[in-house]
Amino acid sequence: MRRSNLATRPLAAAALVTLVLSSATGVRADKKPEPVPASLETMVVSVEAAPTERMLDGTVEAVNQSTVSAQTAGRVAAIYFDVNDVVPAGTLIIRIRSTEQAASLTQAQAALKEATAREAEAQTRYERIGDMYQRRVVAKATYDEASAARDAAMARLIAARAGLEAAREGVSYTEIRAPYSGVVTEKFVQVGEAVAPGTPLMTGASLEELRVVAEIPQSVIEQVRGVRKAAVYVDGRRIESTAITLFPAAQPETNTFRARLELPKGVHGLAPGMFVKVGFVVGESDRMLVPRSAVVQRSEMRGLYVVAPDGRVSLRQVRLGHVRGDRIEILAGLAGGERIALDPVAAGLKARQPAQPHD
Repeated sequence: MRRSNLATRPLAAAALVTLVLSSATGVRADKKPEPVPASLETMVVSVEAAPTERMLDGTVEAVNQSTVSAQTAGRVAAIYFDVNDVVPAGTLIIRIRSTEQAASLTQAQAALKEATAREAEAQTRYERIGDMYQRRVVAKATYDEASAARDAAMARLIAARAGLEAAREGVSYTEIRAPYSGVVTEKFVQVGEAVAPGTPLMTGASLEELRVVAEIPQSVIEQVRGVRKAAVYVDGRRIESTAITLFPAAQPETNTFRARLELPKGVHGLAPGMFVKVGFVVGESDRMLVPRSAVVQRSEMRGLYVVAPDGRVSLRQVRLGHVRGDRIEILAGLAGGERIALDPVAAGLKARQPAQPHD
């Protein structure tokens, strides 16, 4: 019996030591350790030539932006769209009362019918008199009279057709349609208001084709003319310009040259009137660029996981520059030749692991 108690004492002591160690280290038995990445994808940072840009302010504007005006007199009968509504091309947006124009159209149609009948009658009489003149039955004066009557009837028919076209055009002026697809930006009239030819009715702009207007100082205009490359920066994005138009003369008030930057079609997140930053390429210089996906953001801090030669991983704060596509410029905090981790999540797990003992 005493031997059995002595045999169980080492087992109880081992269990007690294990419990004490677990309590001291704060590790629960049911908690699994975080996995350590087997291999960490890295890259060596190098300095490379990149464009040098002169940053200026710019304003977004629509390529297609216009104000539709009334082309006839009348009262506004209906307005089908309001500000911020999207309007397809050719859609009816405003209707003007067309009582007078419709009456003119009816009158023109009746005049055309009369002219058509008169022309047919004159043509028939001319043919009959002409046949009789060939048989020497009537005098030449009678034949000339029939010929003149036919020509006059033909002229009245042409005039009646033109009058009908004008009347139809007048009726079409009472239906204001969108010249292109876009969004309504301003409305100037209300239902019931009287309008005259030239009265502004509604302003619209197409958001599919946008451009940016900027003023370039004369000190860098020659460099911009030589390169003719620029990009627009907005909300952390860099949008390459497809074409640049430089005005040949400077503005007398500011002594700056106006530039228009065409943007790719279908760019979202921009609207006419917005202020953006425009980077005009004026040369090249050495830049340090890293993938944007490798940058870690923690509150106001921006950093990169740097891998030391012995494999240790640490988070280092850096100062960022301009975004260039899927890469971003590093202004300070990193040197050429250093190795950084491309996967911040995996690098963070590895950085939290204790250092491996060395022999």
